[in-house]
This record gives sequence, structure tokens and C-alpha cells, in this order.
Amino acid sequence: MLAFPLLQLKNDPPKGGDLMLGKSQDSGKSTESNLSLGPSDEPLQDSSDEYVLLQQRIFRAALIVSAFAVSITALLFDLHVSISLLIGALSGILYLRLLARSIGKLGKSSKSVSKIQLVVPVVLVLAVSKLSQLELLPALLGFLLYKPSLIFQILLESRSDSCS
Repeated sequence: MLAFPLLQLKNDPPKGGDLMLGKSQDSGKSTESNLSLGPSDEPLQDSSDEYVLLQQRIFRAALIVSAFAVSITALLFDLHVSISLLIGALSGILYLRLLARSIGKLGKSSKSVSKIQLVVPVVLVLAVSKLSQLELLPALLGFLLYKPSLIFQILLESRSDSCS
């Protein structure tokens, strides 16, 4: 402690201590005004709006891919297969929605992605195993139909970025 004279405690407060206190209060006010988050909230809002638009495009693409796949399946296979594919596709879209909502909360009110969306495939497999009218393979393929919509969206995004 003796080697560092700045760390030694002094019993005598400096004269004009109120002046020093006043300066520190004024500097506190100036740092508060410098730390205001007003202008920086706009990019956060823009990215949030962009994320919502991306979600809408992905859901729209997932619905189109699902409707196309179910209609082709209805033409080529029997009713049980197409209904199983439809139920799987709807559960895949529900899974995607729950995942998107969990990711949307990330950073705002949550520090990790929720695991609640994992209940959807479990309930799908249990429902298919209990109901004799549904078939497992078409239901699982229907569940995975949201993935082509994600791939299409990535391809569209990369194409629009390369054109810009």
C-alpha cells in the first residue's frame, strides 16, 4: 500500500468537497443524456419489422407448398394418405410458428429458445399411432413440408441480395 500513494486513504477531505460533488452530479446528468436510447431504438424496430415480414413470407410459402403437396397426394393416393399428409403439414406449420415466436422473444424476454415446440412432433406421432385412419410416413413427410419453404426463402433472399 505504501508503494502506491494514490491508494492511501486520507483523513482530511479536500476543501471545496461540495464543489466536487456538484461536478459529479452534473456529469451524471450529462452521461444520462448521452446514454439515451432514442435514436438506437429505430434500427431495433426496423429489424423487428423485417423479421415479421420474413415470418409472413415463410408461412405463406409453407402454406403454398403444403396445399400443393396435399392436392398432388389426393390425386395420386387414397384419402387416408392425403389426410395424414395434411395433418402432418398443419402440425409442421404449428411447429414453425411456435419456433418463430420463441426466436422472436429471444433477447427481449428470454435468453434461450423455448423447447415447447418439440411437443408438436411428439403429439403428432402419438395421434398417428392411436388413430387407425392416419398413416405415420405421410404424416411425418407432411410435418417436414415447412423445410422446402425455408429453402425457397433462402434462395430468394440470396438472389435478391446478389441483384442489389
